[in-house]
Amino acid sequence: MNQKILELLQFLYGPQVGKETFQKLEERLSKWRREVEKDRRNATSRPAMEYAALEADSPKSNGEFPLSERDSIVITYGDQFQKPGVKPLKLLREFSRIFLEGTVTGIHILPFYPFSSDDGFSVIDYRQVNPDWGTWEDIQALSGSFLLMADLVLNHCSVKSPWFRGFLEGEDPYTRYFLSLSPDADVSKVFRPRTHPLLTRFPTKQGDRWVWTTFSEDQVDLNYGEPAVLLEMIDVLLFYLRMGIRILRLDAIAYLWKELGTPCIHHPKTHAVVKLLRALVDEVAPGTLLITETNVPHQENLSYFGEGDEAHLVYQFALPPLLMDAFLRADSRHLQEWASTIIKAPGEGVSFFNFAASHDGIGVLPVQGILTEEELSGMIRAVEERGGYVSYKATPEGEVPYELNINFFSGISETTLSENLRVRKFLTSQSILLALSGVPGIYIHSLLGSENDRRGAEESGIKRRINREKLLYDRVQDELSTRGTLREQVFSGFEQLLRARVQEPAFHPMAEARVLPTPKEVFALLRLRRPQDGNRGVLCVSNLNHKPAEASFKAADLRMGEERYFTDLITGDVFYPSWETYSQFSLELQPFEVLWLAYQRR
Repeated sequence: MNQKILELLQFLYGPQVGKETFQKLEERLSKWRREVEKDRRNATSRPAMEYAALEADSPKSNGEFPLSERDSIVITYGDQFQKPGVKPLKLLREFSRIFLEGTVTGIHILPFYPFSSDDGFSVIDYRQVNPDWGTWEDIQALSGSFLLMADLVLNHCSVKSPWFRGFLEGEDPYTRYFLSLSPDADVSKVFRPRTHPLLTRFPTKQGDRWVWTTFSEDQVDLNYGEPAVLLEMIDVLLFYLRMGIRILRLDAIAYLWKELGTPCIHHPKTHAVVKLLRALVDEVAPGTLLITETNVPHQENLSYFGEGDEAHLVYQFALPPLLMDAFLRADSRHLQEWASTIIKAPGEGVSFFNFAASHDGIGVLPVQGILTEEELSGMIRAVEERGGYVSYKATPEGEVPYELNINFFSGISETTLSENLRVRKFLTSQSILLALSGVPGIYIHSLLGSENDRRGAEESGIKRRINREKLLYDRVQDELSTRGTLREQVFSGFEQLLRARVQEPAFHPMAEARVLPTPKEVFALLRLRRPQDGNRGVLCVSNLNHKPAEASFKAADLRMGEERYFTDLITGDVFYPSWETYSQFSLELQPFEVLWLAYQRR
């Protein structure tokens, strides 16, 4: 095992304890390697051919970013589809085989472990699949056809977990797995993402204890100051690798390391843990990717790239609220300015994970300093008018908006528009997601054209459930197979965009990208192939308005060759723009029109 891992462990725990932890980690890795080799030989455990197929399709670690324009990831719950008598993970596999193969390469299954709350993120047992949903065999079957992404819920676990039950009973080592403080401890400097008190009282065999609970009373934070906790979670990570997981999402990672007197967010030792996990997967499973989930202001989010030695991917948390704002006001100026600052690849071997919607709401913290108070207030009003909710967090100044809870289609496509225009407006927003530099993540409810599930939110009392509706599998299939239904229109539009994207190397995450100046109603992005992929560019233009719009472009800005025509990647049509002079042309765009115009560069 490499020296860097030893040095990181010694930074976390001191020279002697760090060295002892390193030796224990070496023992675990030796055991893991033996188990992997046994799996390879044991066809009843996992066929050798399935391992070979998985490894052939896995991202490679060859000095380049391992994903390409062909890669996009669908985000879904393991029990997303429901049918009497059939386990949901089998339905997900069938749906993926029928509807996703050929257009997306990855699936992020949100926590599929036994859980007690938070729709999976309060984990009872990290090493089990929720038996109501399926088995590890179902997970492995999916991993044979798709790059599988799963959550490593590092920061906390369920109060119903065996670990916390051991803590309550006073059992070693679990008494050291959690943080209990005096109820009078000064926690005022701790950054709070929620409004409930940081410490929760629990009766134990040793008397009442006040335990650190960042997110809810059902989610108890793990104590990474105890080396055994880190080793336990590394065991879990290695187990996931054996089960076919190739992208690991580090949930709520920003809050991992606790130290009173600090904000306990983005702690240097949190970054050290991410570096350690990166060094570990690079050594034992090259090509495995880490993605950090840090819903914080943009510059703080970028810190999780480290020096290219932390996450391979970070979420673009500013993108959803900026897209929402741009389409609510038909004004792309904030989106243009922001995209211009992040458009360059963040470094060698790393990239952004772009998304517009997810299982959570639309975070507003990432656009602090980008949107004005008036613009943010306008977006909040629009969300509430369109049936959504607002969630708040506690600050020393009082409660402030933290998250907008609404289905993205419902939030962006007002019902005063015709259904055709609603679909076009929504798909235009998603075309920007697919055109930006990075790897796109597509939430299942966006792909399927779902709308607000207010009933689910109101019955559960959980605002986020407005965008987490469970779907009847047969009904979804019928709607996708019936031309003209809302689901069919959205899905087929998405499919058309994805099929265009996967065939064009200009959309490679490392390919050059530039935002072009346009009127506020228009957003234009230039993507240029890497030199090794050929001499071609793609001009991606979107009209954000329900009225026609016009934009002009200079051939020199596009580095355009002598040919003065384009091919629309989406429709396949040859496109002849209106040339004002030999060096400049104009595009007239219909309401919510999208053009991906490919051309030869000089």
